[in-house]
Formats: sequence, structure tokens, C-alpha cells
Amino acid sequence: MDRFDDELKTTIRHNKLLGMWAAEKLGLGREQAEDYSQTLAMGTLDAEQSDVFRKIRKDFDVAGVVQSDEDILRVMSELMLKASSQMPRKPGDAVDGAALMLARKLSS
Repeated sequence: MDRFDDELKTTIRHNKLLGMWAAEKLGLGREQAEDYSQTLAMGTLDAEQSDVFRKIRKDFDVAGVVQSDEDILRVMSELMLKASSQMPRKPGDAVDGAALMLARKLSS
């Protein structure tokens, strides 16, 4: 598997986790949450739908969910770390290094 495939799979996993978080905030039921999460994850493959931040911001605004941009971005960063840690990888690869830098930024 090449690096691009690894990064794509990590991004899809991230967007799925993010979708589940957003679905909970939106008060969606389990089945609707799964659909919402899957839509965000598959949007990764479509350049026109890949901006998950804007989609979530819009959905929150329409539903009246109070969540700051900073909170959404923080959760996105935390979930990228989680998604990265759930993906198989070799020690020292680029994703490993990026996760370490992101973790340092979040803890400072």
C-alpha cells in the first residue's frame, strides 16, 4: 500500500469519526447518524464535497447547534489523531510524525 492510500484511508476514517460526533450533536438517531457519518466519509472522494468543516458548520447552523468554529476545529484535530492511531503503519512514517506534531500542538 502506498502513502497516498494510507493518507486517504486515514482521512476517510477521520471523516467517519467526525460524522458520528456531529450526528450526536445534531441529535440524530443511530441509523441517521450512520448515514450522516458515511456521507461525510465518502465525500472525501469527491472534491466538491470534501470540505467537511463547512458542511458541519452549515448543518449545525441550520439545526441551531451552538458550537464555535474553534471547537469544531479542535475536535477535527483530536479525531485526526484518533484516526491515525487506528490505522496500521510502520514506525517513523509520515503519518506517525504528523500525529506527533499535532499532539504536541494540542497539548501546548
